Amino acid sequence: MSSDVTRRGFIGGVATGSVGLALVGCDTGSAARKSAAGARSQASHTAATADVQRFVSRPDLAPPAVTITGSAPASAPGYIFIAPEGAGPGQSGAMIVSTGGDLIWFAPGSTAEERMDLNTQVYDGQPALTWYQGPITKAGIGEGVAVIAGSDYRRQHDVHAANGLNADLHECVLTSQGTALVTAYRPRAADLSAIGGLTDGYVLSSVAQEIDLATGALLFEWDSLDHVPVTETYLKLVGGARTNPFDYFHINSIAVGPDGDLLISSRNTWSVYKVGRPGGQVVWRLGGKRSSFTLGPGARFYWQHCVRPVGSSMLSVFDDGATPAEEKQSRAIVLDLDTSTMQAALVRQYIHPDIGPGKTVLAGYMGSAQVLPDGSMFVGWGEVPRFTLFSADGRIELDGRILSNDPSYRAFLHDWAGHPTEPPAASARHRTDGATVFASWNGATEIASWRVLAGMSPGTLAFAGSAPRSGFETAIRVRSKGPYFAAVPCDLAGRQLARSATVKLQ
Repeated sequence: MSSDVTRRGFIGGVATGSVGLALVGCDTGSAARKSAAGARSQASHTAATADVQRFVSRPDLAPPAVTITGSAPASAPGYIFIAPEGAGPGQSGAMIVSTGGDLIWFAPGSTAEERMDLNTQVYDGQPALTWYQGPITKAGIGEGVAVIAGSDYRRQHDVHAANGLNADLHECVLTSQGTALVTAYRPRAADLSAIGGLTDGYVLSSVAQEIDLATGALLFEWDSLDHVPVTETYLKLVGGARTNPFDYFHINSIAVGPDGDLLISSRNTWSVYKVGRPGGQVVWRLGGKRSSFTLGPGARFYWQHCVRPVGSSMLSVFDDGATPAEEKQSRAIVLDLDTSTMQAALVRQYIHPDIGPGKTVLAGYMGSAQVLPDGSMFVGWGEVPRFTLFSADGRIELDGRILSNDPSYRAFLHDWAGHPTEPPAASARHRTDGATVFASWNGATEIASWRVLAGMSPGTLAFAGSAPRSGFETAIRVRSKGPYFAAVPCDLAGRQLARSATVKLQ
């Protein structure tokens, strides 16, 4: 495995620095070395000029195109994890792209099998990919499973919710105890008269479950309606009958706090709840109508997503600020919580600069905020199809756009080493003086160059030419007319990594 191309992943980090406003910014970093497999311009790189990417060797793939402006520092992780929804042209699906904008891996979704919340975690002591897979209701709720896949991209485990519920799209957290935390929703009878509804009404209660990965057993369940009354909601009453229950809470993230308690984010109550285990009691509320903390200047948030602990006393939050709009711009924020005085202070906020009249980055839903170990911040802007890497002091170092305008629920920046078991793909096209061989290997991170083999028959192939890797698909011109060809990916040391099927000249 070439150390120049393989990137070691990590999770966690502590944000540092004085209180301040980041008007332009960057995300964080870890050891991201320049890769010959992803050679590119580091000034201002455009990965594609069309809204959708097309490949000769993989005509079955049509992922949204991504553009990257600026560059990540050498210390930053090397890969961006997104899952565009597919409302625009092209396919929806789970995507890994380099910090230069090159596609690395794409797994298409469908209406029945959407893929969302792509992330890297640790499973059985090894780096793994996780994502939600399944249908999504009109209310924006998943009714599927959480998928765990290895570095070879093969599905290793599907996490199912318990007690007759379906795993929701909003969260899957793998713990070091061999468990998974997932979200789910449950219709329940509730008295809604205090908020102008029916006395015999119905709500969608939000559920957090901890599932034992080895057995599928339910280890812990928390149901919002048992602990949070409907009067805490800020959402205008819509529905509320058995046929259309009211989504008063809307759980959208779960995290394990430093002391083992859970941090549960409720979009529709504008609150973060510290939930004790094993009893499930609400230890404190941050934000909302019954905040246990006094919120300092700039510390209040609205319709938030993706709450994560940072160190022992801080939280990162993606503050949507809408919908409806309570703020002019969405933000990623870091808050310091003093539990002795019950004061919450803004440590830092990251706001994307205006990009023209009417272009303010204000996300009505979704979004993520990821603090990396050096204190930098990687932001996925949710409904707004962008992602941004802010430096610890608030400078934008990398800014990306999904050109099809497909939103991605979250966006993350990690290191990753992909070793697909499926073979590389190749296609050979006739040229007057020979042939052009198009080669790709979906998910491979170690490719530095491609070799082409050619011959008069499938059994007589010999070396015919080579070229450095130049993106997801590399076009290699050779003088041979075959008519049979195969493509061989090589690492930086020149070792052959695999071989495509033999294809005939077209």
